[in-house]
Amino acid sequence: MPEQEYPARTGVAVGHGPVHRPEGAPERRLFELPEDQHAAARSWLVHGERRPRAARRASSVAVVRDGLRGVETLLRYRAGSTPLGAVAFPGGSLETFDEDECAWFGPTPAQWARVLGLDDHRLARRHVAGAIRELFEETGILLAGTDEHSVVENPGGGEWMEARQALDEQQTTLAALLNRRGHGLRTDLLRAVGRWHSPHFAHRRFDTQYFAVAVPHAQDTTLLAGKGLWADWVPAAWVLAGRNGTRLGDAIGRPETVGRRLGQLTVPPVELLLERMAAAGSTVEFLMDLTIRGRVPEYTPELQGAPDGEGDFRLGVSLPGGRWGR
Repeated sequence: MPEQEYPARTGVAVGHGPVHRPEGAPERRLFELPEDQHAAARSWLVHGERRPRAARRASSVAVVRDGLRGVETLLRYRAGSTPLGAVAFPGGSLETFDEDECAWFGPTPAQWARVLGLDDHRLARRHVAGAIRELFEETGILLAGTDEHSVVENPGGGEWMEARQALDEQQTTLAALLNRRGHGLRTDLLRAVGRWHSPHFAHRRFDTQYFAVAVPHAQDTTLLAGKGLWADWVPAAWVLAGRNGTRLGDAIGRPETVGRRLGQLTVPPVELLLERMAAAGSTVEFLMDLTIRGRVPEYTPELQGAPDGEGDFRLGVSLPGGRWGR
């Protein structure tokens, strides 16, 4: 990944447990709406509420690691319009073959279904397996091993890169790849975060389960050969410190990102997760603070604005207790 100059963070806590913050009344947060969605938003408001388009199932994974400048996360740039945002965590649509059988270490699909708020354990399996597949395809990080204590080492390049390309082109499936190599999915490494629906007015909609994971030992990230225009590890605090400016968009350096603020490049769940990363003293603290008691919270951002407004559209989200996930 290209190196960027990020200011060092001082006073980083070394936390090894969840941070307990006092709970308050639900907080209403407003987020920017990217310009490429203004036309759809205006049409929705002008013509009145109508039936939203069907949402496609998706999974997205926030990958974190400890850095000298605080908790860092892997962000990537996606060309074109996408419900996950132009700047997003690794992720994408689920596929039917994400249900294929392979060894499975960690919570069962039925247990995952309860956490994800789903009635169908097969769909839960697709979300978890799809998250691991997309993460591997896009970054080379593979949450898999020969048992519940092992993790594949250095699965980013060489023959693994060929396997990633075959997965991307749907010439094989992740289950088939793992079965051939005697590996199984390490689903216990994932943390469920929350379920987000795209706004009702959007022309392309996702029903996305967000997960989080720390980079496994002896693994690193590489872009899929021939795919991807930009990806980098960035300190969450650095990104948020410049959210009202254009530092991230300028660092990416694409014509579609230069001069744009964070809210014009991404979606609310990405901003909110960056906030939680920046507030944590370590990846352990961040992940433990995501512990789900019951099922994940579920959100659908609501459109705020007037039909004749120019550039003043916002997305409103009510967060219980002022925090995402409580």
